[in-house]
Amino acid sequence: MATSSPYGTLRETSTLARGDGQHVLVVAREPELAELLSTTLELAGYRISLADSGTEALARVGRQRFDLVVLDGELPDLAELGRRRPVMLAHRPPALLLTVCDSLPGLLPELGPGETDYVTKPFRVAEVLARIHVLLRASVPDPDRAGQLGYGDLILDDARCRARRGARTLDLTPAEYRLLRHLLVNAHRVLSKEQIGRVVWGDPRGGNAIEQLVSRLRRKVDHHASALIHTRRGFGYWLGRADLEP
Repeated sequence: MATSSPYGTLRETSTLARGDGQHVLVVAREPELAELLSTTLELAGYRISLADSGTEALARVGRQRFDLVVLDGELPDLAELGRRRPVMLAHRPPALLLTVCDSLPGLLPELGPGETDYVTKPFRVAEVLARIHVLLRASVPDPDRAGQLGYGDLILDDARCRARRGARTLDLTPAEYRLLRHLLVNAHRVLSKEQIGRVVWGDPRGGNAIEQLVSRLRRKVDHHASALIHTRRGFGYWLGRADLEP
């Protein structure tokens, strides 16, 4: 029987993005949330440690190397931590913030700059696993793919301003290239037409211009391949595997 809670469900865990033994620190004060996250991530192939406050999390990260931190943004001591003098750490793990608002309100500033992302509450297990997968992939340097962004067999090479899907080179215009890059950087996140317009053209262009641009890019990227570019009607567009829909 699937385990359920106000935060999500474990029903789909076995079919979603999986880990490879990476060590994840889960920071949550609420027992139900801590149990859901630790059980979900263990089933998905991660090694889990737990902390119940920002102060404890900071101490643990200072003593031990973690591949990623999953942090409840409603911990009561986060505001106090944000007022302290930053602590120098030998290793700054990427961090995923679980928040009730659509923003990143100063995620443990003591940890210094690094990869951060967020998922809004109430979250779906599929989205948490997808964002963890993206963060961990982005944090691992690959000398053979320096200067490249990728998702599955879709590769974007910033050094040469070229893109390919598998063995097929994509003939992209500059606007299509900028759009594809923005979608890749924000994989599994729905982007509004206004956000896309500002990145591609520097201003929020009309809806028709965005729709036409996305349509052209989709024909090139998804031609004779599984669909990676999707429409969330009324909200915008996102890139990723269809079974990991945000």
